[in-house]
Amino acid sequence: MKAVLFDLDGTLIDTAADFIRIIQDMCKEEGRAVVAADLIRTQVSEGARAMVKLVYPELDVNDPVFLAHRQRFLDLYGADIAVDTDLFEGMYPLLAELEAHQIPWGIVTNKPRWLSEALLKALNLTERCAVLVCPEDVSKTKPDPEPMYLAAKQIQIAAEDCIYVGDHPRDIDAGRAANMYTILAAYGYLPLEYKDDLNAWKADCIVQNVKELQQIIRNLLQIKQSIA
Repeated sequence: MKAVLFDLDGTLIDTAADFIRIIQDMCKEEGRAVVAADLIRTQVSEGARAMVKLVYPELDVNDPVFLAHRQRFLDLYGADIAVDTDLFEGMYPLLAELEAHQIPWGIVTNKPRWLSEALLKALNLTERCAVLVCPEDVSKTKPDPEPMYLAAKQIQIAAEDCIYVGDHPRDIDAGRAANMYTILAAYGYLPLEYKDDLNAWKADCIVQNVKELQQIIRNLLQIKQSIA
């Protein structure tokens, strides 16, 4: 293995707290029952539509009223994108170790580019990230392997020599389809309908925390000495 690619929300960066804040504020403003934080967390990887649906379950997702609420949610998130957001515990040392050994790391996400770039800028990761592939860059998003191949091409490393880490079945499906080594981040935002049987995702490896992830990556990249 020669490179590491990450999904964004729920894998590399813990963004749930900001989504929870916004969704719960929307509930309060509308006089609706406040959606539980744990439930919102399970929908983060499903995207804005799924989270907003928790607030307005009676609306069709194609209803202009629903679409307006979704846009308001995105605008609120974009305006305060990293109030309570940070990398998962242990991720800073992991990225530093990769960089110390000149191993490129990057991101393949279904998050829109304008939000992805704003998030990376807020966390001072823009210059450190070797590649960022978003939905706007491809004709087919994950679980299709197209974005995986594009990321590998941009860092000039064969897809089969890349590790991909994700917290959703589509991440693992996309990585497997591109012949990458797939790691399921069980510490992430596992969707309710898939979280009870993680083995069914058919990832090459499952990790429960970033410490485990770092050790697996060290082994795969044959890093023999870590930095403090």
